[in-house]
Amino acid sequence: MSEKIKVLIVDNSAIFRQALTKILSADPAIEVVATASDPYIAANKMATQAPDVITIDIEMPRMNGLTFLKKIMSQHPIPVIVISRETENNMELTLKALNYGASEVMSKSLFETNDIEEGNKIKIREIIRKVARAKLRKKFVHATAAVVPAKFSADAVLNQVRPKNLVHTSDIVIAVGASTGGIKAISCFLEALPANAPGIVIVQHMPENFTKSFAERLNGICKIEVKEAVNGDIVKQGRALIAPGNEHLLLRKRGPQYYVEVKDGPLVNRHRPSVDVLFRSASIYAGKNGIGILLTGMGDDGAKGLLEMKQSGAKTIAQDEKSSVVFGMPKEAILLNAADKIMPLQEIAGYVMRNV
Repeated sequence: MSEKIKVLIVDNSAIFRQALTKILSADPAIEVVATASDPYIAANKMATQAPDVITIDIEMPRMNGLTFLKKIMSQHPIPVIVISRETENNMELTLKALNYGASEVMSKSLFETNDIEEGNKIKIREIIRKVARAKLRKKFVHATAAVVPAKFSADAVLNQVRPKNLVHTSDIVIAVGASTGGIKAISCFLEALPANAPGIVIVQHMPENFTKSFAERLNGICKIEVKEAVNGDIVKQGRALIAPGNEHLLLRKRGPQYYVEVKDGPLVNRHRPSVDVLFRSASIYAGKNGIGILLTGMGDDGAKGLLEMKQSGAKTIAQDEKSSVVFGMPKEAILLNAADKIMPLQEIAGYVMRNV
């Protein structure tokens, strides 16, 4: 029998710990191995049994959840889901949690009614499985076969067929993909670019409604323009377009001009937006004029897409293990021999500008 996903719940409310334990325990693939009312108790329990996933609140006694999150990620990275009231209407706090390495941020209000919606129960169990999959991917098969949705490839959104008679252009397009730890990594990369950097398209796995705030914050500190992508936006020098949460981002071309398509569609690699979808579109429409960059992240989204970009003649880069918060996505790309270069985060922008 396959091993269950071990979850540690950290929250100062005993009622909430009991409610979440009941919800998660209803899934045969998940086991709540411990609960804790504050991070100090949680740390003691982690010393005796390491969980696969941790859920934490932000407001807790003795140490708040963000401080605990930073300690976890700096000492022994484990997938962490933040479930808190404080993030419900606070985009800055949510972005901070994601920047510190949280895999997902959810509102506690989804689980605090007497009659919790079944959809919310399914959602939290699905998220637990998703963030744990990086560790359990090879050994965790049979127990989840009936409950984990199919893992679609980029084929579900875009066929790997290059249109005929594409107008040639020498304009360079940089495609970037990231997940856990990506907020900090993308910020570091974009801040280092000059105002005349090539056009950039970005997929960062993050919750819906937060990508706009992320883009606006970067726009205020970067030399280039940074904005949340809108369908039809032009990809041009000195501009970076970030995929909206819960929508795929595709590079397209009309005559000599690159633009983006923002569209719905099935989850690809259990993500929307998906890095693989963006990278495939870049391989088709930019080809040898593309530069693909795969940054820190959990899972394997983007690995196959980076390989497709390399095969189309693009330059490809994967972030190295030492500078990655989670060396999942870059590692999978490296194993596929999809990366021309494996580089520390701090060196990527300089390398890109020397090679455009």
